Amino acid sequence: MRRRRLRAALSTAALATAALAVLPAAVPPAAAAPPTTAPALRAAVPSSRPAAARDWSTAVVDSTMARYTPQTIGGWSYPVGLYLYGQYLVYRRTHDPRLLSYIKAYVDRFVSADGGIGQSFDSLDSMQAGRLLVILHHETGQDRYRKAAQKIRDRLNTYPRTSDGGFWHADTSSRAHQLWADGAYMVNPFLVEYGQEFHDGAYTNGEAARQLYVYGHHLQVASGLLRHAYDESRSASWADPATGLAPEHWCRAVGWYAMATVNVLDAIPANQQYRPQLLNIFRTLASALEKYQDPASGRWFQVIDKGDRPDNWTETSCSSMFAYALDRGAQQGYLDGHFRSVARRGYQGVLARLSLGTDGRTALSDISVGTNVGDYAYYAARPRAVNDFHGLGAFLIMNEQLREDGGMS
Repeated sequence: MRRRRLRAALSTAALATAALAVLPAAVPPAAAAPPTTAPALRAAVPSSRPAAARDWSTAVVDSTMARYTPQTIGGWSYPVGLYLYGQYLVYRRTHDPRLLSYIKAYVDRFVSADGGIGQSFDSLDSMQAGRLLVILHHETGQDRYRKAAQKIRDRLNTYPRTSDGGFWHADTSSRAHQLWADGAYMVNPFLVEYGQEFHDGAYTNGEAARQLYVYGHHLQVASGLLRHAYDESRSASWADPATGLAPEHWCRAVGWYAMATVNVLDAIPANQQYRPQLLNIFRTLASALEKYQDPASGRWFQVIDKGDRPDNWTETSCSSMFAYALDRGAQQGYLDGHFRSVARRGYQGVLARLSLGTDGRTALSDISVGTNVGDYAYYAARPRAVNDFHGLGAFLIMNEQLREDGGMS
């Protein structure tokens, strides 16, 4: 039976629902460790560059499924969740049942037949892969995925907040009272998708919009960019004693916020209380991103506003995130139409970091590994990985949007 459609926040394309195909294992066992830890991921990238006519989404997905089975791709985590969400977008376009079967096999490692899931959800990071639960409920109708997703929804009832309602980055002493821009993406797209699938939008739409507003209110500065984090208690080593803000504009943190804003704007009604404020935050951010885009490569720097420093470098995952958010924002009318050209420059810049090896598999380079809050030297010195899931997931989200919006032309 065809199930009702998820709101446009689930992806940039129209949903064509499909029955889940029961397939044998799609790929052989992989010998490597997950991308966030494998030393080989930082090996040199082959020099062969992609041609524009190839379907790079399917190439990346096929390459990743050849490297990892659903059992070896990694644990329950936001980088794997991000990548598999991107894979789902490719499934939505291609209807290749292997892609959905792979996602289901991964999720079923963690969700029991009765809907149990062995996660405490004491951090926003742990909630991001919950989007896959909503997807699988939508695609299969199996109630266990609803029960597992509801555990995240219910956890938010008691999850700690700042005095103005912002979710802490994690319910731990080391993250107490802190808002990280990263966290905006970890929970808010899940919220609006959960609300649409399970008829809980009266809460989820308002909560997601409120969270983005609170985060943006604290993190956005006069330049239009967002700082990486804010500490209401001013006790973190990185926090400015007067403002509570982190010292730098780390690109992927800002990218998470930009993508989350687009997802939420796509979902919430036109009369939602915080919609005007979110549009203002997003438009101000977009202008700043245009200003700081590297004119030579079209990408954005690891520390966005310090591209003139010789040890700074253009980072692939955030460049994909910004290209997606700017293009989608222009397509939806949230931004002026000229931001499509800004997005396409970023898109071409990311494609320049994509290559094919002699084995026919893709390699995406210059992806920052997972990162805490720090100073400029810390960000600039972060290892640059190849095929890290942060970059692969962001690439797929961007590529599906830019293909949809004519970015291949």
